[in-house]
Formats: sequence, structure tokens, C-alpha cells
Amino acid sequence: MAKPDTIIIDGHARSWRQLCELRRQQLDAWREAEPQQPVLFDLKEGHRPAAERSAVGRYREPTFLALMVESEPG
Repeated sequence: MAKPDTIIIDGHARSWRQLCELRRQQLDAWREAEPQQPVLFDLKEGHRPAAERSAVGRYREPTFLALMVESEPG
């Protein structure tokens, strides 16, 4: 038995291929109508040491305060 090319919706026979094409057109129109948000600023790569890339690492190894204490005279 061959696969039927139609699907019955609300008592009406519809072509499956035609429904798929209409859905593709509907999605394309939706994507085109959806507004694009402009970029506010360029994304830059972070250059932190590995321990400072997470909050846990910064808590465990507080380098900022250590640097302040080292740079104080006396």
C-alpha cells in the first residue's frame, strides 16, 4: 500500500506537500517580519587568568587585594 499524498483536516482533503510548502512560506514570512536587534557594542575576548574566570575562583584566590598590599609603600 502506497503512502497517501493527502491529509484530511476538518473533513477536507489537503495535499501534504502543499501544506508543508505553505508552512515553509509562513515561517519565512515570520522570520523576515521579526525585528533584528542591533549590536550595542563589539564583543571582546576576556584575558583573565584561569582562576579569575569564575566567581568561585575569584573568591578562592583574591589577587586584587594581594596586588594592592604588595604595591603599598612601607
